[in-house]
Amino acid sequence: MMLFKPAQLGREGLDRETLAADKKACRRFGPCGVGEKALYLNSFYIDRRYYVPFTSVQRVFKRVAMSKGGFSGKGMFASMAYLVVEYDDGSEKQCNFKYEEQVDQMLAYIGQKHPGLPLMSREAAERVAARERERAMRPRPQLTDAAQSARRKLEDGLEYLQRAPQKTLELSQANQRKRAFLQSNPAYRWIAMVITLMGIIALVFGIGSIVRYGMDSFAPYVALFGFAAIFMFSGLSVLPTARNNKKAILSRADRALADMEDYLKDYPNFPTPARYAHPIVLQRMLRTVEEGRAQTCAQALDVVKEELKTLNRDVQVEQDEYDEVVAVKPLFLNENYR
Repeated sequence: MMLFKPAQLGREGLDRETLAADKKACRRFGPCGVGEKALYLNSFYIDRRYYVPFTSVQRVFKRVAMSKGGFSGKGMFASMAYLVVEYDDGSEKQCNFKYEEQVDQMLAYIGQKHPGLPLMSREAAERVAARERERAMRPRPQLTDAAQSARRKLEDGLEYLQRAPQKTLELSQANQRKRAFLQSNPAYRWIAMVITLMGIIALVFGIGSIVRYGMDSFAPYVALFGFAAIFMFSGLSVLPTARNNKKAILSRADRALADMEDYLKDYPNFPTPARYAHPIVLQRMLRTVEEGRAQTCAQALDVVKEELKTLNRDVQVEQDEYDEVVAVKPLFLNENYR
């Protein structure tokens, strides 16, 4: 029995018994969840406070505020990721997440369970369609027998990888986290810890002063500073925790690679090593073959490596291209492109 019934969003709803069972069994991703019947969405303070039946959902996508900091992984400041659910006549519910990777994991899971549901905003979908039309209009060379064979291998490999979106997503995210950790300045974590401790001391002192002297002092401002410092650095994921330390981060990357190697062991002669087995990598390799820039899978992988090497923080690209590079470049950087 539900203690707190989630509030309905949209015109359609679920009966109480169905809603209770669906919410209890839902797959949780941070403050939200995915059930068989509905999506469960958070308010600013309460997890899974609302629900939207899938019969009302029109599209689900990620919205990012602030810069991701590129794929360099340098700096203390991270992006703010939101999950956006569009339902009924275009109404939207935006959900804030502490960790962007949870948004990606939730979208991958939704795509697996509901393959026909759009997982991009309308604007992004239009940009992708326009880019594909532009590519389709380019003159294509006559493919050699070797290039045709490579294309078939890449298409088959891509289809095989797309059956395991959680594994490819985890491989990408684990390597992104590893790259960011290895490239970040260790001093940031110590600075964050010192400021957070100062914030806790200020918060305790401020609250104690308010209790003792009332609101007619500077105590409220000290308490406010304490709150600000604590929330700032806990939200930035700078402080070392059980999940945010060298051993945990490197172990996660090793497990992700081992899982991919295990998944590919039944697929002989996969077009790439397991460390680069990601749909975006194979899609980029496929384009190089179709455009006549490579004749074999090995040549196509070399071309992709050279392309990624040239894409650094000084190069401007479209948002869709940026998202692709962010997803796969850490795979190559962590392996030094070997």
